[in-house]
This record gives sequence, C-alpha cells and structure tokens, in this order.
Amino acid sequence: MAGTILLAEDDRATNEALQRALGLEGYQVHAVADGAAALDAAASDEVDLILLDVMMPKRDGLSVCRELRRNGIRTPILMLTARTEVSDRVSGLDAGADDYLPKPFALEELLARVRALLRRSSDDEAMVVEDLRIDPPARRAWRGDTELELTKTEFDLLELLARNAGIVLTHSTIYERIWDYDFGPESKSLAVYIGYLRRKTEAGGQPRLIQTVRGVGYTMRRTDQ
Repeated sequence: MAGTILLAEDDRATNEALQRALGLEGYQVHAVADGAAALDAAASDEVDLILLDVMMPKRDGLSVCRELRRNGIRTPILMLTARTEVSDRVSGLDAGADDYLPKPFALEELLARVRALLRRSSDDEAMVVEDLRIDPPARRAWRGDTELELTKTEFDLLELLARNAGIVLTHSTIYERIWDYDFGPESKSLAVYIGYLRRKTEAGGQPRLIQTVRGVGYTMRRTDQ
C-alpha cells in the first residue's frame, strides 16, 4: 500500500471522486465530511497525509489545522481551498499546513503534491535528486562528492525545489514559502537566488538541475527529462 490518507472534504461529489482517484493510485483513504470528524480521525488513526478542505461544517480547515499542530500532530497537511487570494493561502501555511492547492485543481497536480509531501515525511534523513544530496536536519547539501556552501535562504530554496522535484513551482508560491511574502512580478530577488544556486550546483560542470519554466516559475529536473 502506498500510504494512508485522511480526506476531509464536505462536498460529496468531490469527496467520492478523490476517494476513487486516490484508491486507484494505491492509497488507503479514510474519508470524512466535516472538521470535527477530521480532528477525531487524525487523533485516533495512523495516517500518512491529510487532505483538508478549508470550508467545512462544524470546524473549518484552518482551525482544524491549528489544533492538530497545537496537539503535536505533525502529519503532513495539504490544504484544499477555493480561496485564491494570497493572504488566504498564507493563512493556511501559517496555520501549519505544509502545502495548499487552490480549487479547481487538476487531478495530476493533486497527485504530484501528495507524492511530494509523502516523500518529505519519509525523507527526514536525506533527499536525493540525481547526484544532488540534501540532509535537511543537518542543513547540508552535496553535488556529487562536493559539499555546497549555502546561505540559509539558498539552502531553504534548494530544499523546497528538491522536495518538489518534477513539479513546477510558481514565483508566488516560492516567494510565499521562502520569504513569507509575494514581492510581485517586478521583483528580481528570486532570479538572483536561482542564479546563486545554479553557480554553486554547477561549479563542477554538472548538468543543470534547476530549470526555468518561462512565465511560470522553476522546477528541479534534468534538462533531458
């Protein structure tokens, strides 16, 4: 079994569709339809990931997320929200969510984010993308046999890209996750830090891992993938 997912979604059609899709991917799904049931299930069942809708009866997703974190439950949480304002998405991350996905979303993106969060929860000791290796607890990284000298922001950005390898992260998402603020399309800060990381990760002539997706953002993958 690929893992156990707690799905908290009050819309019946969406709940049933996600149950089917996740089941076909090999996940065991425990589905609930309100925030109170989500709290009870997260506290009593062993789950690997929580898909948490923001707008639910009895308890909304944000309050559920905050209470889970206050109670020491560190299970990865992917927030599903129809709210598209930056401030709303930031509120979800501030409540303790690990990621968010605005509705409506493509099923392929949901599944990719699920895989990324499950990798994150099982990769506390190390992450490997091609010949790039990252040790999150020690905050150290290597390209091949060479250790990279990284600032705090450079490490955070490299780790974010590696944890979401193969997923295109938008400029806004990266700004919110690394700087807790979207500086807007005119800001060059992200491009500057991407340049720093490319120079350091490609210093030995290695193939480029950090790719630009023009007009969208960045992703980590080999050029030929």
